[in-house]
Amino acid sequence: MLQAQIYIDKDELRGMQPLYQFIMHFLLEQNAAGATAFRGQWGFGAGHRLKRPDRIFSFDEPPMLITFIDEDEKVKQIITELRKHYKGGLIVTNKVEQW
Repeated sequence: MLQAQIYIDKDELRGMQPLYQFIMHFLLEQNAAGATAFRGQWGFGAGHRLKRPDRIFSFDEPPMLITFIDEDEKVKQIITELRKHYKGGLIVTNKVEQW
């Protein structure tokens, strides 16, 4: 089994729709076994600048993590299809074992 993790900014849009909502609906339409979206409190990326959206008057975008687990080929198929609609963000996969 593979776990996919999709890192995006919470406030990012796809058209007029929040990107995280688009991705969650997309995963549902692709019959993913299940998915969960997490809102991050702090984070940093390649620029090594801490994003702290919880601070008063912060203009930082909150990080989001969307994760789903399914059979290897299903995860690869879903990611390939998702990349046709959204090229940004960071997507990683990890081998996992279900207990």
